[in-house]
Amino acid sequence: MASPSDLLVLPGMSSELERVAVALRAAVVTDDPFFTELTSHLVNAGGKLIRPALAVAAGAIADPTSPVPQAVVHGGVAVELVQTGSLYHDDVMDEALTRRSVASVNARWGNLRAILAGDYLLAKASEIAASLGTEVAGLLAATIGRMCEGQVRELQTTFDVGRTEEQYVAAIEGKTASLFATAARIGALVVDLPRADVDSLTTFGHRFGMGFQVVDDILDVVATDEELGKPAGNDLAEGIYTFPAIRALQHPAVGDELGDLLGRPLDRSSVERARALVRTGDAVEEATSLARGHCIDAVSALDDLPDNAAVDHLRTMAIGLLDHIPR
Repeated sequence: MASPSDLLVLPGMSSELERVAVALRAAVVTDDPFFTELTSHLVNAGGKLIRPALAVAAGAIADPTSPVPQAVVHGGVAVELVQTGSLYHDDVMDEALTRRSVASVNARWGNLRAILAGDYLLAKASEIAASLGTEVAGLLAATIGRMCEGQVRELQTTFDVGRTEEQYVAAIEGKTASLFATAARIGALVVDLPRADVDSLTTFGHRFGMGFQVVDDILDVVATDEELGKPAGNDLAEGIYTFPAIRALQHPAVGDELGDLLGRPLDRSSVERARALVRTGDAVEEATSLARGHCIDAVSALDDLPDNAAVDHLRTMAIGLLDHIPR
């Protein structure tokens, strides 16, 4: 199965993202060696850097023939620190044992240290954003707020087999798509692109983020632990019923059995049965269709942007996203 990180293996992107990776590793170093071990744990474990890739590609539109300005790199670091900090907090809430194929921070060092390390990463992101100007600082702060709102929306429907598609969409718009949109917007802002282009790139980021989350939710149902780098079916186990599960619950052939199974924490065998039921009907295909629609909308948002290699890169990212769903 292809990895979403394959989206980054495009001409010119690897060297730019290595600049982000270097700056990211430097940003998580603190005055205390033990605290640095905490804050750098998931950074050193590796990440897809999808959000920084959006910032870099958006910033490159101004001059696709030259390396992006260092401000774009800093913008990419800021959004990745927000993403990583949110993972620390998510793993505490989910009592997750692994992340990125390594022990989670909470599993290794405890919840209190994980929360504090996550807080530090968010604070560091805010510090970097402030260095990029008041608009970027305000944008990132508002985005962190929207991510919290999205997470709360999700928690409100935990173990609720009556969760609606509308509730699902509202949650992922906040917890996922908002940071994708912000990543693209920051990249565009720091290179002073025209406001119309900034808004188009923001729309692209939002739609791409929606598609990315739907694909991620599909993979939770169809992929293996090894492919995901975390336990497959964890959403079902934790009572987070995403679009594939919502659609499967409506399916006449499997909905009743799935509904009887869900609504409570699941052991491993029950998780695998629930995943099999979701895969039985048309739910995965319907979720794939939803993701495809978001990707098409993302590509359409680029129509009025300059015709250059950076825009082509964004277009390729959106089109290529669906290739990561196993056939």
